[in-house]
Amino acid sequence: MKSMTNINSKTILLVDDEQDILDMLKYNLEKEGFQVHTAHDGLDGYEKAKSIQPALILLDLMMPIMDGVESCGLIRQEASLNETVVVFLSSRSEDYSQVACLEAGADDFITKPIRPRVLIAKIGALLRRSTRVDNIKTTHNSNVVINRDKYLVEVKGVGIFLPKKEFELLELLVSRPGKVFTRDQIMSTVWGNDTIVGERTIDVHIRKLREKLGDEYIRTMKGVGYTFSEI
Repeated sequence: MKSMTNINSKTILLVDDEQDILDMLKYNLEKEGFQVHTAHDGLDGYEKAKSIQPALILLDLMMPIMDGVESCGLIRQEASLNETVVVFLSSRSEDYSQVACLEAGADDFITKPIRPRVLIAKIGALLRRSTRVDNIKTTHNSNVVINRDKYLVEVKGVGIFLPKKEFELLELLVSRPGKVFTRDQIMSTVWGNDTIVGERTIDVHIRKLREKLGDEYIRTMKGVGYTFSEI
């Protein structure tokens, strides 16, 4: 799998069917030194993502031919794009829209309209989080093995695929079995203090981890946070 060190950290793919938005975002991002590519629908975005392997994809939700959720799902199935940050930028602010995007594997959801300077700051924060590299192999019990070097998780000897944020969230919980991590600690460690994500983000990622690992591994401490069970 391609590591973040081999991806051009200044390359961004913008996917939106509104040309004026693409032009505005491209202009402001290029002023900051980013190399910007554009696509006009979800299918075109998916194909270009495979070709250029950007560090970050800024994805609209409602587009012709293929919408953003379907495009994100395909992107997250590509091993070579596992390190790519996917962020939705959409005027749709309903909870169910944000949940659908996060469940498809998005790292963040930003609501339009947003000032260019604020968006650039958010992009910078997300990319800084993504450049962290820890080539370690950690076994915390006989059932779960995490290998950051290979970006691999094994549960009872069976390998499972996890998108980047699910992987980092699991890695945090497994790093100290039995410790209760508060929501603030999880948000700070996995998403960063200077990144603002929706309130549902942690809940969605925990639910997806339980679907893939099984319900017995991650326990909810009501009103506090989450812990990884030593089983």
